[in-house]
Amino acid sequence: GADVTGVCSTRNVEMVRSIGAKQVIDYTREDFTKSGQSYDQRYDLILDCVGNHSLLEHRRALNPNGVCVVAGAKGLWDFLTRALTAPVLSRLVSQKFVTFIAKINKEDLTIMRELMANGKVIPVIDRRYSLSEVPEAIRYLENGHARGKVVITLEYHNKT
Repeated sequence: GADVTGVCSTRNVEMVRSIGAKQVIDYTREDFTKSGQSYDQRYDLILDCVGNHSLLEHRRALNPNGVCVVAGAKGLWDFLTRALTAPVLSRLVSQKFVTFIAKINKEDLTIMRELMANGKVIPVIDRRYSLSEVPEAIRYLENGHARGKVVITLEYHNKT
């Protein structure tokens, strides 16, 4: 198993611990990309789901042969910039930088279902909205304070 370090705000520290993070860094108090220099803490893998740090900042926190997977960005332009920069940077340094774009397929969904059924992946659901409440759900997400996934529920009425 991996030793997982989660990075989150103060209000989410306990939640991140509860889903299995061995160490939690409160980004309001400490920048994990700088901790590699002061605390000798470097990472084999960084999964960036938010995009608050540059690739060079991630590089500082990676082990010499570490990997940084960029799955989030501050917007489309930021993501495209990272997607174009990552392979170039990977050729110049010992670390590897890649971007991740999800592609849904049956095999991956089957694996994810099994991981969830076995408690290996624990979804954190912040709020549920009905289909008619989608505009409210979008406003909530745009506010930037969701503490997990926002789920849209659909009702199915069998008319037979």
